[in-house]
Amino acid sequence: MSRLILLNKPFGVLSQFTGGADGVDDTLAHLVDVSGVYPAGRLDKDSEGLLLLTDDGRLQSRIAEPRHKMPKTYLAQVEGEAGDAALEKLAHGVELKDGRTAPARVKRIDPPPLWERDPPVRYRKSVADSWIALEITEGRNRQVRRMTAAVGLPTLRLVRWRIGSWSVDGIAPGTYRQIEL
Repeated sequence: MSRLILLNKPFGVLSQFTGGADGVDDTLAHLVDVSGVYPAGRLDKDSEGLLLLTDDGRLQSRIAEPRHKMPKTYLAQVEGEAGDAALEKLAHGVELKDGRTAPARVKRIDPPPLWERDPPVRYRKSVADSWIALEITEGRNRQVRRMTAAVGLPTLRLVRWRIGSWSVDGIAPGTYRQIEL
């Protein structure tokens, strides 16, 4: 029987069990006390939210490999007002240094009821911010941040909310839920 762990990875934690600059405190080792599981994909140190870990190599491949096109939904707080033109560009795909992205599903959303982030996001009274929900099927390095920057909306906070049918909803930062498959 396979194990799947749904972890709410906090800001500042690496998506690996060893090798952090701060020793154990900035890796998964201090959050997950289950042996034999490995991340299915990555989530940048400065991003938060759902990280899946499993002991099943086939499942890990199905989740992480771009050829399987598993949808991933991100909630992004961006600098500036997410207008229709920017959202349309994101929806059709944007040109990045490593090529054009696939079309994405995107919409403007109200600020979601998320946990507090440590450290908090910087706020500037003179610059508005807004929230979008963005669903992609690729998994390029820092893709969402690069996509929003390409349309003039730099990302301030990025939370991966869903991968396929699995969601971080109801899982507190730094904790996880284990599922037997």
